[in-house]
Amino acid sequence: MKPFEQVVADHGGTVWRVCRAVVGPLDADDAWSETFLAALRAYPGLPEGSDVRAWLVTIAHRKAVDIHRARARRAVPVAEVPDHGVVEPASDEHDELLAAVARLPERQRLTVAYHHVAGLPYREVAELVGGTPEAARRAAADGVAALRRALGTTAAARPVVPVPGGAR
Repeated sequence: MKPFEQVVADHGGTVWRVCRAVVGPLDADDAWSETFLAALRAYPGLPEGSDVRAWLVTIAHRKAVDIHRARARRAVPVAEVPDHGVVEPASDEHDELLAAVARLPERQRLTVAYHHVAGLPYREVAELVGGTPEAARRAAADGVAALRRALGTTAAARPVVPVPGGAR
C-alpha cells in the first residue's frame, strides 16, 4: 500500500476540485481537510486493490453533505439584507466556469463534479447521488449542456471542468 502522503499527492487536486464544485469556494478547503483527516484515520483498513480515488470522492461527498447540513443550521447575521445574492470576487482563471457550475441544479452539479472532475464511472456517481447510472449520465449530460449554453459558443472548445496543473 502506498504511503498516505503519496495518496494525498496523487489525489489531492482531484478531491479539492470536487469539493470546490460541490460546496463552493468558501467551504472547499474545509471539506478537503475534513476529507483527508477522515481518510487518514481509515486508510490503514482500506482493502488492498481498492479504488483510492473513488474512496476519497465518497468521503468528500459525505463531508460536503455535512457542510451543507451545518450551513443550513447556522444563522448568518447581516446588518442589511441584500436585494440580490452576493457574488464573491474573482480568484482564479476558472471563475466564470466555476460560477456556472455553482448555478446548476444540485443533481447536475454533483454528477458533473463526480463524473467529470473526479472521473468516477456513472455507476459510482449513481451510488453517491442516488438513482440509476442512466439517470446520473442524463443529469451530467444536462449539466454539461447547461454549462455550454451559459458560457456561450466558446464553451465547446473549453474543458468541462478546471484542471489546474498540480494546484490543490
